[in-house]
Amino acid sequence: MTLVKAGVVVLDCAEPEKLAAFYKELLEGEQTDASANLVEIRGADGVRLAFRRDVNATPPSWPRPENSLQAHLEFLVDDLDEAERRIVGLGGRPLETRDPAGPYEERGYADPAGHSFTLRLVPTRAPKQG
Repeated sequence: MTLVKAGVVVLDCAEPEKLAAFYKELLEGEQTDASANLVEIRGADGVRLAFRRDVNATPPSWPRPENSLQAHLEFLVDDLDEAERRIVGLGGRPLETRDPAGPYEERGYADPAGHSFTLRLVPTRAPKQG
């Protein structure tokens, strides 16, 4: 029997109901639990997120270089442009406007409460030649 099981990522925010609705729609998920101060969702692929009420919550300052990135969410997508349109339509905003150089194409965003997250393009696997 496993002693420690995978848990849930919890984000502090002033309005957990609104933030849960953003991620529920983005991840095509469902709400699984709610109380006065906590709302939990499960995305269509099984990822679990919770949102805890903190009336004094302030958004992280990332990506400003004078502050370190302490934690952020990363989601894999097949189409960065389509995912960006969905995020903006749900109330999120881009943090980085260009794709960084390197083997992965990714873009940074903030949810409506200011938490940062990254979309990373799922690399296409070309069939082997020869």
